[in-house]
Amino acid sequence: MSWLLLISMAERMGFIVAIAFLFTRWTGFRSLLEHKPSLKNKLVLAVIFGLFGITGTYTGITVSPGEVQHQFPGSLSYEDAIANSRAIGVIVAGLLGGLPAGLGAGLIAGIHRMSLGGFTDIACGISTVYEGLLAGLVYYRMRQHTVISPGVALATGIAGELGQMAIILLVANPFYKALALVKIIAVPMIVANSFGIALFIAIVLTVLERERAIGAVQAQKALAIADKTLAHLRTGLNYDSALVAARIIYEESGAGAVAITDDRVILAHVGEGANHHLSGTPILTEVTRQVLEQGQLKTASNPSEILCKNLDCPLQSAIVVPLHSGKKVIGTLKLYSVKRRKPDKLMVELAGGLAHLFSTQLELGEAEQQAKLLQNAEIKALQAQINPHFLFNALNTVVSLIRTNPDEARRVLIELGNYIRQNLKSSLCKWTSLETEIKHVQAYLAVVQARFSNRLKVIIDVPHSLHDIALPPLTLQPLVENAVRHGFAKITPQSAVMVKAVEQGDDVLITVQDNGVGMARAKIEDLLDEDKRQNTDGIGLINVHSRLTGVFGQEYGLSIASTPHEGTTVQFKIPLTTQKGVG
Repeated sequence: MSWLLLISMAERMGFIVAIAFLFTRWTGFRSLLEHKPSLKNKLVLAVIFGLFGITGTYTGITVSPGEVQHQFPGSLSYEDAIANSRAIGVIVAGLLGGLPAGLGAGLIAGIHRMSLGGFTDIACGISTVYEGLLAGLVYYRMRQHTVISPGVALATGIAGELGQMAIILLVANPFYKALALVKIIAVPMIVANSFGIALFIAIVLTVLERERAIGAVQAQKALAIADKTLAHLRTGLNYDSALVAARIIYEESGAGAVAITDDRVILAHVGEGANHHLSGTPILTEVTRQVLEQGQLKTASNPSEILCKNLDCPLQSAIVVPLHSGKKVIGTLKLYSVKRRKPDKLMVELAGGLAHLFSTQLELGEAEQQAKLLQNAEIKALQAQINPHFLFNALNTVVSLIRTNPDEARRVLIELGNYIRQNLKSSLCKWTSLETEIKHVQAYLAVVQARFSNRLKVIIDVPHSLHDIALPPLTLQPLVENAVRHGFAKITPQSAVMVKAVEQGDDVLITVQDNGVGMARAKIEDLLDEDKRQNTDGIGLINVHSRLTGVFGQEYGLSIASTPHEGTTVQFKIPLTTQKGVG
């Protein structure tokens, strides 16, 4: 009898898993399964899988102690129980969304089961909540280290169903009936439901891995496009650079058309609709005007949202993203499709990523133009010192991460953009705040950490009360970069860099310390002597030292202490009175 019940349970488990596969084709459902789902998403998962659990109840088989009857008709006598697949939905909810999802789904499906009656109603209700709670705890235990695997899901299913059988024996009355029921349903439900849970998780993982692979391809595509266009965009946003960039994106992205505008006119349009979206003509679409005004990415899924003035325009949907220079919107990048549909999520991410890279490069180009007008030779010398090898290493790190961890690759690109942007902004101002300098250091170290797999230990100990202290820009980051580049023969898990600031009388003492290879006293004395320096390695230290002494006096220059094999400490002071100097 148990074997017949097992076959019937397997059939119903297959039905539930088929529904799971259909759900994974739904974009809205996949969006709920992000790496760290919000509480709202977890509650939505609780409702969805609570309904899954109810479906598992209604597709169950009515069982009386001693016999298997038939498909559950929707109501039970006191003598009856249900062999069901309710646990699949509840446990999967907990494994995908943690305690809120598992407990929520368990309550929904468990309360529903109790409302149907039968001598196991209370026991089944309690066990359903227990299974959701168990899966939620497994989620928090396992997701700290890795994703939930089908093997973990199988083990959780077995533990959950064993717990259900134990609860039935403990709670359901009379005991002899509960024992007779467990003998019939235990093996079929444990086997069928546990494998159903494992299959469900395997299907979800397969879909998510496919999306990550596609995301990696899109990230590679964005880098390839950026590599081909950035040199042109360094000349600024103009007709020539926009046309070259639009052609490259059109060829690489597969979009129906690509357009780039400034804040007034179309600079370039390549692809469908080029016969009336002409370079030099005023912006034609309402969605573009909205992006320019609001500075936010917008999508249009039909011509009525694009609102092109030409009624014969073939463009049916669009992604429009702003191009920034600082906080100012200076133009837009537009990817059009000739199909009337909601723009694909991955294409939206591609457009957003390109816009971010383009904005950074346009700022770089603008800053380069302004730098030509600067008369401050010390700042220009420091700007020239920025190590191209660091940029190449950072890009190589991103390329490596694209295949293994696209989310981390995206994060490193953003930090690299922040680092470059701050370098450029620093060349255009006389003062900055200690808080801004710290953020610059953190952006630099984020890229370094990605390159060295987080082996470098970083300690930043700066009280919030000192964040407003003013100091010359590009003062702190070159010292940290010098510690990373020259302080260690090799980065190991024991390597550490510390940045610390403390009040010392009327000054703030700032320390950058590493535990690296150190150096001899003779070399220390040469580091801050322009005449004795033999190469370009010390230009950053000399530049910082000379600017500090030039602004505050000789007593505020760099102080360097080092012992071979024990590390190096670089210190300097900033007067507390400069707290009001920013602005």
